[in-house]
Amino acid sequence: MSVRMARLSGVKESLSAAEARRVALAAQGFARPRPDAPGTRQINLALQRMHTLQIDSVNVFARSHYMPLFSRLGAYDTSALDRLLFARRPPYVEYLAHVAAFVPAGDWALFRFRMDAMRAKYGSAAGGWYQTHREIVDWVRAELAARGPLRPAQIDHDAKQTRRGPWWDWDVVKHALEYLWMFGEVAIAGRRGFERRYGLAEHVIPAEVLAAPVPRDEAIRELVRRAARAYGVATASDLADYWRIRDRRAVLTAVAELEEAGEVRPVAVEGWTTAGRPAKAWLHSDAVVPRRIEAAALLTPFDPVVWFRDRAERLFDFAYRIEIYTPAPQRRYGYYSLPVLVGDDLVGRVDLKAERSASTLRVQSAWWEHGRPAHAAEMLAGELRGAAAWQGLERISISRWGDATDDLAAVVTEAARHERGLAEPAALAADEPG
Repeated sequence: MSVRMARLSGVKESLSAAEARRVALAAQGFARPRPDAPGTRQINLALQRMHTLQIDSVNVFARSHYMPLFSRLGAYDTSALDRLLFARRPPYVEYLAHVAAFVPAGDWALFRFRMDAMRAKYGSAAGGWYQTHREIVDWVRAELAARGPLRPAQIDHDAKQTRRGPWWDWDVVKHALEYLWMFGEVAIAGRRGFERRYGLAEHVIPAEVLAAPVPRDEAIRELVRRAARAYGVATASDLADYWRIRDRRAVLTAVAELEEAGEVRPVAVEGWTTAGRPAKAWLHSDAVVPRRIEAAALLTPFDPVVWFRDRAERLFDFAYRIEIYTPAPQRRYGYYSLPVLVGDDLVGRVDLKAERSASTLRVQSAWWEHGRPAHAAEMLAGELRGAAAWQGLERISISRWGDATDDLAAVVTEAARHERGLAEPAALAADEPG
Protein backbone atom coordinates (compact mmCIF):
# COMPACT_ATOMS: atom_id res chain seq x y z
CA MET A 1 0.00 0.00 0.00
CA SER A 2 1.37 3.42 -0.87
CA VAL A 3 1.56 6.21 1.66
CA ARG A 4 -1.13 8.09 -0.24
CA MET A 5 -3.49 5.09 -0.15
CA ALA A 6 -2.88 4.71 3.56
CA ARG A 7 -3.99 8.26 4.34
CA LEU A 8 -6.66 8.32 7.00
CA SER A 9 -10.19 9.07 5.86
CA GLY A 10 -13.25 9.97 7.86
CA VAL A 11 -13.15 10.27 11.62
CA LYS A 12 -10.88 7.79 13.37
CA GLU A 13 -11.34 8.14 17.11
CA SER A 14 -8.85 5.51 18.27
CA LEU A 15 -5.60 3.82 17.28
CA SER A 16 -4.19 0.52 18.37
CA ALA A 17 -0.69 0.55 19.82
CA ALA A 18 0.70 -0.90 16.59
CA GLU A 19 -1.15 1.66 14.47
CA ALA A 20 0.25 4.48 16.61
CA ARG A 21 3.79 3.14 16.08
CA ARG A 22 3.28 3.00 12.33
CA VAL A 23 1.81 6.50 12.26
CA ALA A 24 4.79 7.85 14.20
CA LEU A 25 7.38 6.06 12.05
CA ALA A 26 5.69 7.06 8.81
CA ALA A 27 5.66 10.70 9.91
CA GLN A 28 9.43 10.43 10.45
CA GLY A 29 10.03 8.96 7.00
CA PHE A 30 10.45 5.27 7.83
CA ALA A 31 7.56 4.10 5.63
CA ARG A 32 9.53 5.09 2.52
CA PRO A 33 12.11 2.84 0.89
CA ARG A 34 15.66 4.12 1.11
CA PRO A 35 16.85 5.80 -2.09
CA ASP A 36 19.47 4.01 -4.18
CA ALA A 37 21.77 7.03 -4.27
CA PRO A 38 20.79 9.60 -1.64
CA GLY A 39 21.96 13.11 -2.45
CA THR A 40 21.24 16.68 -1.47
CA ARG A 41 17.58 16.51 -2.49
CA GLN A 42 16.90 13.48 -0.31
CA ILE A 43 18.82 15.03 2.57
CA ASN A 44 16.75 18.20 2.38
CA LEU A 45 13.48 16.22 2.23
CA ALA A 46 14.44 14.21 5.32
CA LEU A 47 15.37 17.39 7.16
CA GLN A 48 12.05 18.96 6.17
CA ARG A 49 10.18 16.06 7.74
CA MET A 50 12.13 16.29 11.00
CA HIS A 51 12.37 20.12 10.99
CA THR A 52 15.47 19.98 13.19
CA LEU A 53 18.66 17.97 13.69
CA GLN A 54 20.07 17.70 17.20
CA ILE A 55 23.80 18.15 17.82
CA ASP A 56 25.83 16.09 20.27
CA SER A 57 29.58 15.87 20.80
CA VAL A 58 30.00 12.14 21.44
CA ASN A 59 31.77 10.59 18.46
CA VAL A 60 32.30 6.97 19.40
CA PHE A 61 30.65 5.63 16.24
CA ALA A 62 29.55 8.70 14.27
CA ARG A 63 28.59 12.27 15.10
CA SER A 64 24.99 12.24 16.24
CA HIS A 65 23.77 14.75 13.65
CA TYR A 66 24.90 12.42 10.86
CA MET A 67 22.93 9.48 12.22
CA PRO A 68 19.23 10.37 11.63
CA LEU A 69 19.87 10.73 7.92
CA PHE A 70 21.76 7.43 7.79
CA SER A 71 18.82 5.80 9.62
CA ARG A 72 16.37 7.07 6.99
CA LEU A 73 18.44 7.20 3.80
CA GLY A 74 21.11 4.56 4.29
CA ALA A 75 24.72 5.24 3.35
CA TYR A 76 24.99 8.82 2.14
CA ASP A 77 27.87 11.22 1.63
CA THR A 78 28.19 13.19 4.86
CA SER A 79 30.11 15.90 3.01
CA ALA A 80 26.83 16.74 1.23
CA LEU A 81 25.26 17.42 4.64
CA ASP A 82 28.35 19.38 5.72
CA ARG A 83 27.94 21.66 2.72
CA LEU A 84 24.38 22.43 3.81
CA LEU A 85 25.26 22.98 7.46
CA PHE A 86 28.64 24.68 7.31
CA ALA A 87 28.53 26.90 4.24
CA ARG A 88 29.40 30.61 4.44
CA ARG A 89 25.71 31.53 4.21
CA PRO A 90 24.26 28.20 5.35
CA PRO A 91 20.64 27.27 4.60
CA TYR A 92 20.61 25.71 8.08
CA VAL A 93 21.81 27.35 11.28
CA GLU A 94 22.25 26.33 14.89
CA TYR A 95 20.07 27.39 17.75
CA LEU A 96 18.50 26.05 20.95
CA ALA A 97 15.58 24.50 19.10
CA HIS A 98 15.55 21.06 20.71
CA VAL A 99 18.62 21.86 22.78
CA ALA A 100 21.50 22.71 20.40
CA ALA A 101 20.23 21.80 16.94
CA PHE A 102 20.28 22.73 13.29
CA VAL A 103 17.17 24.42 11.89
CA PRO A 104 16.47 26.14 8.57
CA ALA A 105 17.88 29.66 8.56
CA GLY A 106 14.40 30.93 7.74
CA ASP A 107 13.15 29.55 11.07
CA TRP A 108 15.46 31.81 13.11
CA ALA A 109 12.58 34.22 13.65
CA LEU A 110 10.44 31.49 15.23
CA PHE A 111 12.82 31.41 18.17
CA ARG A 112 12.87 35.14 18.90
CA PHE A 113 10.63 34.51 21.92
CA ARG A 114 13.25 32.13 23.28
CA MET A 115 16.08 34.56 22.58
CA ASP A 116 14.17 37.28 24.43
CA ALA A 117 13.56 34.93 27.35
CA MET A 118 17.25 34.05 27.47
CA ARG A 119 18.18 37.73 27.54
CA ALA A 120 15.66 38.43 30.30
CA LYS A 121 17.00 35.52 32.36
CA TYR A 122 20.73 35.87 31.83
CA GLY A 123 21.37 39.30 30.36
CA SER A 124 19.79 41.68 32.82
CA ALA A 125 20.48 40.16 36.23
CA ALA A 126 22.58 42.51 38.32
CA GLY A 127 25.74 40.74 39.37
CA GLY A 128 25.28 38.04 36.70
CA TRP A 129 28.08 37.06 34.35
CA TYR A 130 26.81 39.08 31.40
CA GLN A 131 26.43 42.33 33.33
CA THR A 132 29.75 42.03 35.13
CA HIS A 133 31.61 41.27 31.88
CA ARG A 134 30.03 43.89 29.66
CA GLU A 135 33.42 45.28 28.64
CA ILE A 136 34.54 42.04 27.05
CA VAL A 137 31.08 41.38 25.58
CA ASP A 138 31.12 44.78 23.88
CA TRP A 139 34.68 44.20 22.66
CA VAL A 140 33.82 40.75 21.22
CA ARG A 141 30.76 42.18 19.50
CA ALA A 142 32.87 44.95 17.98
CA GLU A 143 35.44 42.41 16.74
CA LEU A 144 32.73 40.47 14.92
CA ALA A 145 31.31 43.67 13.44
CA ALA A 146 34.70 44.74 12.14
CA ARG A 147 36.12 41.41 11.01
CA GLY A 148 33.17 39.18 10.22
CA PRO A 149 32.65 35.61 11.51
CA LEU A 150 35.46 34.26 13.68
CA ARG A 151 36.38 31.20 15.71
CA PRO A 152 36.82 31.79 19.47
CA ALA A 153 40.52 31.01 19.17
CA GLN A 154 40.97 33.80 16.63
CA ILE A 155 39.45 36.36 18.98
CA ASP A 156 41.31 34.99 21.99
CA HIS A 157 44.64 35.23 20.17
CA ASP A 158 44.12 38.90 19.34
CA ALA A 159 42.87 39.67 22.83
CA LYS A 160 46.07 38.33 24.34
CA GLN A 161 48.11 40.64 22.15
CA THR A 162 46.31 43.77 23.32
CA ARG A 163 44.85 43.06 26.75
CA ARG A 164 45.91 41.63 30.09
CA GLY A 165 44.11 40.25 33.09
CA PRO A 166 42.04 37.25 34.06
CA TRP A 167 39.10 38.17 31.83
CA TRP A 168 41.02 37.80 28.61
CA ASP A 169 41.23 34.07 28.13
CA TRP A 170 39.44 31.62 25.86
CA ASP A 171 36.79 30.74 28.44
CA VAL A 172 35.67 34.34 28.81
CA VAL A 173 35.67 35.01 25.07
CA LYS A 174 33.70 31.82 24.55
CA HIS A 175 31.24 32.80 27.29
CA ALA A 176 30.65 36.16 25.63
CA LEU A 177 30.00 34.51 22.27
CA GLU A 178 27.63 31.96 23.78
CA TYR A 179 25.57 34.61 25.55
CA LEU A 180 25.34 36.69 22.38
CA TRP A 181 24.28 33.55 20.49
CA MET A 182 21.59 32.70 23.06
CA PHE A 183 20.26 36.26 22.81
CA GLY A 184 20.13 36.11 19.00
CA GLU A 185 22.72 38.82 18.38
CA VAL A 186 25.18 36.24 17.07
CA ALA A 187 24.63 33.21 14.84
CA ILE A 188 26.83 30.24 14.00
CA ALA A 189 28.42 30.83 10.60
CA GLY A 190 29.71 27.28 10.09
CA ARG A 191 32.47 25.25 11.67
CA ARG A 192 36.06 24.25 11.15
CA GLY A 193 36.21 20.65 12.20
CA PHE A 194 33.76 20.81 15.07
CA GLU A 195 34.76 24.30 16.25
CA ARG A 196 32.12 26.92 15.71
CA ARG A 197 32.56 30.16 13.78
CA TYR A 198 30.50 32.97 15.29
CA GLY A 199 29.21 35.96 13.35
CA LEU A 200 26.79 38.78 13.97
CA ALA A 201 23.30 37.61 13.07
CA GLU A 202 23.08 40.13 10.21
CA HIS A 203 26.16 38.51 8.66
CA VAL A 204 24.59 35.03 8.73
CA ILE A 205 20.77 35.20 8.78
CA PRO A 206 18.87 36.53 5.74
CA ALA A 207 17.90 40.16 6.20
CA GLU A 208 14.22 39.47 5.49
CA VAL A 209 14.16 36.92 8.34
CA LEU A 210 15.70 39.33 10.83
CA ALA A 211 13.29 42.04 9.73
CA ALA A 212 10.20 39.95 10.51
CA PRO A 213 10.28 38.61 14.08
CA VAL A 214 7.39 36.28 14.90
CA PRO A 215 5.25 37.09 17.96
CA ARG A 216 5.51 34.55 20.76
CA ASP A 217 2.00 33.04 20.51
CA GLU A 218 2.24 32.76 16.75
CA ALA A 219 5.70 31.19 16.96
CA ILE A 220 4.60 28.59 19.50
CA ARG A 221 1.55 27.72 17.41
CA GLU A 222 3.75 27.21 14.35
CA LEU A 223 6.27 25.12 16.28
CA VAL A 224 3.49 22.95 17.72
CA ARG A 225 2.05 22.57 14.20
CA ARG A 226 5.41 21.30 12.96
CA ALA A 227 5.83 18.96 15.89
CA ALA A 228 2.37 17.52 15.30
CA ARG A 229 3.22 16.84 11.66
CA ALA A 230 6.64 15.40 12.52
CA TYR A 231 5.19 13.06 15.15
CA GLY A 232 1.95 12.07 13.40
CA VAL A 233 0.27 11.25 16.70
CA ALA A 234 1.30 12.85 19.97
CA THR A 235 0.36 14.00 23.44
CA ALA A 236 0.73 17.63 24.52
CA SER A 237 3.90 16.64 26.39
CA ASP A 238 5.32 15.15 23.19
CA LEU A 239 4.56 18.31 21.25
CA ALA A 240 6.08 20.52 23.94
CA ASP A 241 9.26 18.45 24.15
CA TYR A 242 9.90 18.54 20.40
CA TRP A 243 10.97 22.16 20.86
CA ARG A 244 11.49 22.08 24.63
CA ILE A 245 8.63 24.53 25.21
CA ARG A 246 8.05 24.68 28.96
CA ASP A 247 4.87 26.76 28.87
CA ARG A 248 2.26 23.98 28.87
CA ARG A 249 -0.62 26.43 28.78
CA ALA A 250 0.75 27.99 25.58
CA VAL A 251 1.14 24.54 24.02
CA LEU A 252 -2.43 23.55 24.91
CA THR A 253 -3.71 26.83 23.49
CA ALA A 254 -1.83 26.14 20.26
CA VAL A 255 -3.24 22.60 20.10
CA ALA A 256 -6.78 23.92 20.60
CA GLU A 257 -6.29 26.42 17.76
CA LEU A 258 -4.92 23.73 15.47
CA GLU A 259 -7.84 21.47 16.37
CA GLU A 260 -10.31 24.23 15.57
CA ALA A 261 -8.57 24.74 12.22
CA GLY A 262 -8.87 21.02 11.44
CA GLU A 263 -5.12 20.39 11.42
CA VAL A 264 -5.22 17.94 14.34
CA ARG A 265 -7.99 15.96 15.97
CA PRO A 266 -8.28 14.13 19.28
CA VAL A 267 -7.60 10.41 19.24
CA ALA A 268 -7.37 7.69 21.87
CA VAL A 269 -4.34 5.40 21.65
CA GLU A 270 -4.38 1.92 23.13
CA GLY A 271 -2.16 1.75 26.21
CA TRP A 272 -1.38 5.47 26.40
CA THR A 273 -2.19 6.56 29.93
CA THR A 274 -1.46 9.44 32.29
CA ALA A 275 -1.85 8.89 36.03
CA GLY A 276 -3.86 5.75 35.32
CA ARG A 277 -6.25 7.47 32.90
CA PRO A 278 -6.32 7.42 29.10
CA ALA A 279 -3.89 10.04 27.82
CA LYS A 280 -5.14 12.83 25.58
CA ALA A 281 -3.54 12.59 22.16
CA TRP A 282 -3.91 14.30 18.81
CA LEU A 283 -3.59 12.95 15.28
CA HIS A 284 -2.30 15.21 12.51
CA SER A 285 -4.57 15.62 9.50
CA ASP A 286 -1.81 14.43 7.17
CA ALA A 287 -1.09 11.30 9.21
CA VAL A 288 -0.97 7.95 7.46
CA VAL A 289 -1.31 4.43 8.83
CA PRO A 290 0.68 2.08 6.61
CA ARG A 291 -0.35 -1.56 6.77
CA ARG A 292 3.25 -2.36 7.63
CA ILE A 293 6.60 -0.72 8.15
CA GLU A 294 9.44 -2.63 6.54
CA ALA A 295 12.30 -0.51 7.83
CA ALA A 296 15.45 -1.55 9.64
CA ALA A 297 17.63 1.12 11.22
CA LEU A 298 20.11 2.02 13.92
CA LEU A 299 18.96 5.13 15.78
CA THR A 300 21.04 7.71 17.58
CA PRO A 301 19.91 8.47 21.15
CA PHE A 302 19.03 11.93 19.81
CA ASP A 303 16.76 10.83 16.97
CA PRO A 304 13.25 12.35 17.20
CA VAL A 305 11.86 8.81 17.37
CA VAL A 306 13.46 8.25 20.79
CA TRP A 307 14.83 11.56 22.09
CA PHE A 308 11.83 12.06 24.41
CA ARG A 309 12.25 9.02 26.63
CA ASP A 310 8.66 9.11 27.94
CA ARG A 311 7.35 8.91 24.37
CA ALA A 312 9.74 6.08 23.46
CA GLU A 313 8.47 4.08 26.41
CA ARG A 314 4.84 4.87 25.58
CA LEU A 315 5.19 4.04 21.88
CA PHE A 316 7.52 1.06 21.99
CA ASP A 317 7.57 -0.10 25.64
CA PHE A 318 11.27 0.74 25.36
CA ALA A 319 12.91 2.01 28.56
CA TYR A 320 15.95 3.89 27.32
CA ARG A 321 18.82 5.71 28.98
CA ILE A 322 22.31 6.27 27.68
CA GLU A 323 25.03 5.30 30.14
CA ILE A 324 27.98 7.53 29.27
CA TYR A 325 28.12 8.88 32.83
CA THR A 326 27.67 5.45 34.45
CA PRO A 327 30.90 3.76 35.63
CA ALA A 328 31.78 0.96 33.21
CA PRO A 329 31.26 -1.93 35.67
CA GLN A 330 27.74 -0.65 36.42
CA ARG A 331 26.53 -0.26 32.83
CA ARG A 332 23.53 -2.39 31.92
CA TYR A 333 23.69 -2.08 28.14
CA GLY A 334 26.87 -0.19 27.28
CA TYR A 335 28.42 3.23 26.95
CA TYR A 336 26.32 4.64 24.09
CA SER A 337 23.78 2.06 23.00
CA LEU A 338 21.78 2.66 19.84
CA PRO A 339 18.14 1.54 19.60
CA VAL A 340 17.50 -0.98 16.83
CA LEU A 341 14.38 -0.51 14.70
CA VAL A 342 13.02 -3.51 12.78
CA GLY A 343 9.60 -3.20 11.21
CA ASP A 344 7.43 -1.00 13.41
CA ASP A 345 9.13 -1.75 16.71
CA LEU A 346 12.35 -1.25 18.65
CA VAL A 347 13.69 -4.78 18.95
CA GLY A 348 17.06 -4.27 20.64
CA ARG A 349 20.04 -2.06 21.25
CA VAL A 350 23.70 -2.18 20.25
CA ASP A 351 26.69 -0.30 21.61
CA LEU A 352 28.96 0.51 18.66
CA LYS A 353 32.48 1.85 18.43
CA ALA A 354 34.36 2.75 15.25
CA GLU A 355 37.96 1.75 15.93
CA ARG A 356 39.50 3.52 12.97
CA SER A 357 43.09 2.55 13.67
CA ALA A 358 42.08 -1.09 13.13
CA SER A 359 39.41 -0.26 10.49
CA THR A 360 36.94 -2.19 12.64
CA LEU A 361 33.37 -1.66 13.73
CA ARG A 362 33.20 -3.07 17.25
CA VAL A 363 29.86 -4.23 18.57
CA GLN A 364 30.64 -3.61 22.24
CA SER A 365 27.35 -5.11 23.38
CA ALA A 366 24.04 -6.20 21.85
CA TRP A 367 20.71 -6.90 23.51
CA TRP A 368 17.26 -8.01 22.43
CA GLU A 369 13.94 -6.63 23.59
CA HIS A 370 11.09 -8.95 24.48
CA GLY A 371 9.03 -10.05 21.48
CA ARG A 372 11.60 -9.48 18.73
CA PRO A 373 10.71 -10.99 15.34
CA ALA A 374 12.43 -14.16 14.16
CA HIS A 375 14.40 -12.34 11.45
CA ALA A 376 15.72 -9.61 13.78
CA ALA A 377 19.31 -10.91 13.77
CA GLU A 378 19.46 -10.97 9.96
CA MET A 379 18.00 -7.46 9.72
CA LEU A 380 20.40 -6.09 12.32
CA ALA A 381 23.31 -7.83 10.61
CA GLY A 382 22.48 -6.00 7.41
CA GLU A 383 22.46 -2.68 9.25
CA LEU A 384 25.81 -3.40 10.89
CA ARG A 385 27.40 -4.25 7.55
CA GLY A 386 25.93 -1.08 6.08
CA ALA A 387 27.13 1.00 9.04
CA ALA A 388 30.67 -0.35 8.73
CA ALA A 389 30.77 0.39 5.00
CA TRP A 390 29.34 3.89 5.55
CA GLN A 391 32.12 4.63 8.01
CA GLY A 392 34.79 3.15 5.75
CA LEU A 393 35.53 0.26 8.14
CA GLU A 394 36.71 -3.02 6.69
CA ARG A 395 35.92 -5.41 9.53
CA ILE A 396 33.33 -6.13 12.23
CA SER A 397 34.08 -7.57 15.67
CA ILE A 398 31.32 -8.69 18.02
CA SER A 399 31.77 -8.89 21.77
CA ARG A 400 30.38 -11.58 24.03
CA TRP A 401 28.45 -9.13 26.22
CA GLY A 402 24.69 -9.19 25.73
CA ASP A 403 22.03 -11.74 24.87
CA ALA A 404 22.05 -10.80 21.18
CA THR A 405 25.78 -11.19 20.51
CA ASP A 406 25.78 -14.91 19.76
CA ASP A 407 22.76 -14.54 17.48
CA LEU A 408 24.56 -11.79 15.59
CA ALA A 409 27.80 -13.72 15.34
CA ALA A 410 25.89 -16.65 13.86
CA VAL A 411 24.72 -14.54 10.91
CA VAL A 412 27.67 -12.13 10.59
CA THR A 413 29.93 -15.06 9.93
CA GLU A 414 32.82 -12.88 8.78
CA ALA A 415 32.97 -11.07 12.13
CA ALA A 416 35.68 -11.60 14.74
CA ARG A 417 34.81 -11.91 18.44
CA HIS A 418 36.20 -9.95 21.38
CA GLU A 419 35.63 -9.79 25.12
CA ARG A 420 33.73 -7.09 26.97
CA GLY A 421 35.75 -4.02 27.91
CA LEU A 422 38.03 -3.85 24.87
CA ALA A 423 38.47 -0.22 23.83
CA GLU A 424 35.61 1.06 26.00
CA PRO A 425 35.81 4.88 25.93
CA ALA A 426 36.07 7.16 28.91
CA ALA A 427 32.93 9.15 29.60
CA LEU A 428 32.62 12.31 27.53
CA ALA A 429 30.48 15.35 28.10
CA ALA A 430 27.22 14.94 26.21
CA ASP A 431 26.81 18.69 25.75
CA GLU A 432 27.93 19.99 22.39
CA PRO A 433 31.20 21.95 22.71
CA GLY A 434 32.40 24.89 20.66
